[in-house]
Amino acid sequence: MVPLIRSRQLVTVAPVDPTKLEVGDIVLARVAGTTYLHLISALNASTGRVQISNNRGRVNGWTNYARVYGICTAIDGVPRPRSLDKVRQP
Repeated sequence: MVPLIRSRQLVTVAPVDPTKLEVGDIVLARVAGTTYLHLISALNASTGRVQISNNRGRVNGWTNYARVYGICTAIDGVPRPRSLDKVRQP
């Protein structure tokens, strides 16, 4: 399976409004003390949590909205669909 983001590709990340996240979004999230880009595989809005996974189907676990710092808005300058609508406005 081809990765969504390959090593050394330039990504653009912006602060995110976690209430607007959807399955399939790529987010910058802190898990077990390290910050990574992860794919959202499930949401639980009532508890304010997202399930994060890799693109190979492995589920990494659940994390709360407070640990989701940003959303990937572009990869190598190519915009990610519907990501700019989820950027947190000041």
